Amino acid sequence: MKTLFVKNVMPAAVALLAIAGAFATTSMQSTAKNKTVAIQQGYYPDASNKCTQGPVNCSDIEKEQLCRLNVTSGPTVFETDDQNNCVQPLYRIVNGQ
Repeated sequence: MKTLFVKNVMPAAVALLAIAGAFATTSMQSTAKNKTVAIQQGYYPDASNKCTQGPVNCSDIEKEQLCRLNVTSGPTVFETDDQNNCVQPLYRIVNGQ
């Protein structure tokens, strides 16, 4: 009985595990590709809390320093949503990213 289980079920279990591993690897690779384009136009909040386009290019890859309107001073620069709200802070570009 034990040898019958090993002969019949084990190959199917190994094949199923291999297929699951292949799908997991593919999904991890596509996530990494999404972060290769990092430079974005920055926006800063005005007096009415709407985002105004600033003359600043920033990065969406997380780093220590936030992107600011005047490089090291001024308001923090954000990414906008469809309603023109400042939603996600952007980061200073370092070494092209």
